[in-house]
Amino acid sequence: MTEPARRVALTGATGFVGRAVLDTLVQQGFRVSALARSEQTFRDDVTWIAGNLTDELALRALVTGADAVVHVAGLIKARRRADFFEINKGGTAKLIAALAGRPTRFIHLSSIAAREPELSSYAASKAAAEVLVKAAPGLDWTILRPPAVYGPGDRETLAFFKAARLRRPFLPGSAGHRTSLVHVADLAAAIVATIDMPAMSGRVAEVHDGEPKGYAFAEVLEMIHGAPGFHRPVFVPGGVLRLAGGAIWLASLASGRVPMLTPEKVRELTHADWVCRDTTLADAGWRAAIPASRGLAETRSWYEAHGDLP
Repeated sequence: MTEPARRVALTGATGFVGRAVLDTLVQQGFRVSALARSEQTFRDDVTWIAGNLTDELALRALVTGADAVVHVAGLIKARRRADFFEINKGGTAKLIAALAGRPTRFIHLSSIAAREPELSSYAASKAAAEVLVKAAPGLDWTILRPPAVYGPGDRETLAFFKAARLRRPFLPGSAGHRTSLVHVADLAAAIVATIDMPAMSGRVAEVHDGEPKGYAFAEVLEMIHGAPGFHRPVFVPGGVLRLAGGAIWLASLASGRVPMLTPEKVRELTHADWVCRDTTLADAGWRAAIPASRGLAETRSWYEAHGDLP
């Protein structure tokens, strides 16, 4: 007799990373309960739960009957520090409380920013959520920290793809700034693989493409464009960016929209070292399948095909 498919409770299923995780779970035969703030199109093996991370009833319904919980949802931009903490820390606390102490496999998607909590309210809120996960009774937890995530359909990294069209792009920080990368498909694969990796229980791991030294921003632009030496970037000092971020922030008060470039985001962008050197996942048997050179070029082609890059 065939065993029934295991059920995974998923938050953030309608976001950039969450959609990739949902697709990967379904492809691998999991049944999924997925939290969504708005009505969603019917999908086989997916039960949509209406609600958000502040809705305790919805969260209890989400985790009912779940063999594992994958917590992807989070706030990446907000007007107030309290907003970051309400969702990223408070939402995590409510999700854990919904489990009522039941022993559960719990995969928590954090961020590499959590290792530098002094830089921004976002980073601090992600670090605070990690503390809650580690302390929760009954959780068989794993915390995953991705660096910059890219891939087809992402709106937050599109600016770098546009900059790759310019011979003299303006870049934050300095030539010494380095960052790691991970393609969204690899990140989704790592999240799902970790569900069944006992060696990852009680571990914090950085998820990246395996490049030990990461990449300079200029290298990223060259991989996107496909022509080494094409760019002569102009690096914008942190002080200038902070002034720009402050001006954008003030202008946003009139529109009511929360901009991506804020004074705190500038501190993150100009931090010199976002390189992932952790090998925990590799030691447990998982490695990324998509090198940055291929992934960035394919993502550029997707943007071009969809009219985002004229």
